[in-house]
Amino acid sequence: MKVVRVITVVLLVAILFTALGCSGKKGGIKPDGDLVYRPPWWDSQNDPAYICTYGQATRASEAASLTGADANAKSQAAQYVEVYVKSMMKNFEQEAGVVNPQVLAMTENVVKVVASAKFSGILVGKTETRTVMEPEGRRYKTWIQLKIPRNEVNKNLKFQIDNEEALYNQFKASQSYQELDREIERY
Repeated sequence: MKVVRVITVVLLVAILFTALGCSGKKGGIKPDGDLVYRPPWWDSQNDPAYICTYGQATRASEAASLTGADANAKSQAAQYVEVYVKSMMKNFEQEAGVVNPQVLAMTENVVKVVASAKFSGILVGKTETRTVMEPEGRRYKTWIQLKIPRNEVNKNLKFQIDNEEALYNQFKASQSYQELDREIERY
């Protein structure tokens, strides 16, 4: 009985020390350096009708700064639209029960067509330009928000899927013929 009491007391003390050791104030590592300025609207997705992308550039002239920021935002737009459409295609494939390398190649084609088609509907949301001092001297730093109509992404995706339906049906028919050939070879 004494042994059980001693073991119980030792376990309680161990649990107490563990709890006290784990509950201490966490002194996290603070990042070095100054916080980099971004406009208050930067990285916001507050309009459900649009997909917003952002770009920033620092150049010697204001016009070059705006052009650079615009190019960076369009690059982000291409990446975002492609990822967005790939995600939609993945959901479509899962719903249709399609997981096949040939069909995946077909959907990759759809993704590329939709991503390149979206640039016609891009609008400039907001811009901000400031002068900054760089080691090379005074420069212009521009931030820009571009908006891509979400319904255009969806409409183009549906159009491409409808156009690819014939290719998919042809693929399924070819798959059925291959299964038939295998059955014939068995006999």
